[in-house]
Amino acid sequence: MTPFQRSLSFVAACICCTLTGIPQTVHTLRSPDGETEVHLGTGDSLTLSILHKGKTLVSPSPISLAIAEHPGLMARVESADTESVNETINPVVAEKRKVIPEVYRQLTLRFAGSWGLTVRAYNDGVAYRYRTVFPGEITVKDENLSVRLAAGDSIWFPEETSFLSHSERLYRYLAANSIVDTQMCCLPAVVITSAGPRLAIAESNLLDYPGLYLRGGGRVEPILRSILPAYPEEEQLSDQRTVKVTKRASYLARTQGTRDFPWRVFAIAEKDGDLIENDIVYRLGSPTVIKEISWIRPGKVAWDWWNANNVYGVPFKSGINTATYKYYIDFASANRIEYVIFDEGWSKTSDLFKINPDMDMDALFAHAKKKNVGIILWVNWVALQDRMTEALDRFAMWGAKGIKVDFMQRDDQKMVNFYERVASEAAKRHLLVDFHGSYKPTGLSRTYPNVLTREGVLGLEHSKWSSDVTPRHDVTLPFTRMFAGAMDFTPGAMRNAANGCFQPIFTEPMSQGTRCHQLAMYVVYESPLQMLCDNPSNYTREPEIMEFLRAVPTTWDDTRVLNGAIGQFVTVARKRGSTWYIGSMTDWTPRQFSLDLSFLGNCHVTLYEDGINADRHGSDYTRRRISLKKGEPLSVRLASGGGWVAIVKPVTR
Repeated sequence: MTPFQRSLSFVAACICCTLTGIPQTVHTLRSPDGETEVHLGTGDSLTLSILHKGKTLVSPSPISLAIAEHPGLMARVESADTESVNETINPVVAEKRKVIPEVYRQLTLRFAGSWGLTVRAYNDGVAYRYRTVFPGEITVKDENLSVRLAAGDSIWFPEETSFLSHSERLYRYLAANSIVDTQMCCLPAVVITSAGPRLAIAESNLLDYPGLYLRGGGRVEPILRSILPAYPEEEQLSDQRTVKVTKRASYLARTQGTRDFPWRVFAIAEKDGDLIENDIVYRLGSPTVIKEISWIRPGKVAWDWWNANNVYGVPFKSGINTATYKYYIDFASANRIEYVIFDEGWSKTSDLFKINPDMDMDALFAHAKKKNVGIILWVNWVALQDRMTEALDRFAMWGAKGIKVDFMQRDDQKMVNFYERVASEAAKRHLLVDFHGSYKPTGLSRTYPNVLTREGVLGLEHSKWSSDVTPRHDVTLPFTRMFAGAMDFTPGAMRNAANGCFQPIFTEPMSQGTRCHQLAMYVVYESPLQMLCDNPSNYTREPEIMEFLRAVPTTWDDTRVLNGAIGQFVTVARKRGSTWYIGSMTDWTPRQFSLDLSFLGNCHVTLYEDGINADRHGSDYTRRRISLKKGEPLSVRLASGGGWVAIVKPVTR
């Protein structure tokens, strides 16, 4: 029996025990607009149910926490306090908007036995978390969250096969009652309820605790049940990158007895596009612990690994060497790109102090400083963990601006703590962080705003070896994975394949869909540290494309979704200053529609559109400039796998 199967069996036994309790009292909490209700049944056990506009989204479902030192916790209420909050959050890094409304009602239940539950009801979602007030340390044996759904519900389900994962999954669209107890998914998962609203399930403020997954109920009644990776008791390095857990403990976490636990999050959306505008996961993250923030600088990155350093038209041999990276730095400087990544190969993968002899690091950092370009260094997490203090000190001494940490592939308590340690130690040295080989965002970017982005997404890199990254996948991600937070999808391919023309080529990769489909990703996809994945030689041949890539921001003052349906199409408008950027993408289905831009007033518009032959030659596009009067609609035509981008500037007198 595998560790994963043992965990399934253990959690199933705990769930059976919790189902025997009968709630004695129901506490109700309503959202500020009164449209969402949370019902909490308390007594011998706890149950949770969620209603929206009188329709049940989650039927009464058992939830529980099992602590070894305090067995048999009962949800017998000693006190219940409510409060209303109407504030704003000004994020250090504005992923969606520069001012976030923080408006909710909160219920705090304190139970006999020094523990309790905090529940929040927002207009766009519900969240709860446990609080314990025990002396010393405690051992969390298990946590149970059951989500009872309706027979007609369906789920966008990012299915996993084990707890060793990059969280790079295709989202499967499944009937809720078809998911059995041997199937599990990472988060976020999005339920399309038969009642109408969408229910996105996620977590936030994940600190010193393992990540949450969901598995099927294995019954006729559709139910999702929590499963979390137990603490890693024994580990084994299987290669230079991967540490496998060979034995797990009989508990989830050893942690402080007085603490708040992670938020369990249920976002509620009337329509698909509302999921993109929702930032509840960020709101529920702990406020920033970084006091001096002026050095945190989002931006774009010239990236080497995706294009295999295949620069051409140059008088030197391209590769992982000084001349090639000087070329990247010069390209970035000329195009106002803030950073260049030195990906795997600048040092030995397993030893950050064994520098590639073809890389003159002192000369490269001096050149980058002269050109006002920051360098971000890729690191294997195992090598970083072994000598973190020494390595980060050296990076800071060189003048590095950030690190890209890769191949963690786990989110048990030990690994979650590694993330926080990296974020904290990097911040002390004014280093940005990009987590790859990572789990989904859980609000850490609010607590440590130097963590600008992370992978945890099946991104464009997969096009180097598979055909999984289709336009359908591309227009699924904004409503699903991106709901949790920024994603380092790494857009920007300049070799673009129409339907039926794609081939995975590792050293000279291409994308599926059109050139404008790739450009639209810079507006639709959120990432304060946004990659330009293709090689500078290809970009240099495309001055009109570079005009757009130079201009497009990576952080935003406001975000509006103009239309969209999961897995079909999406159009997002984002504002920076007085300029709006609008991006639209479709699956393999061509589409035409009109956009109402009356909220913008009279404006000048620069358009990047699929060319007339983009359905045959994916790189075909046109650029044109027009003027619009207030209230005048704007027509959009998307080729198969297509995209569309508009830069909209107000008319000034």
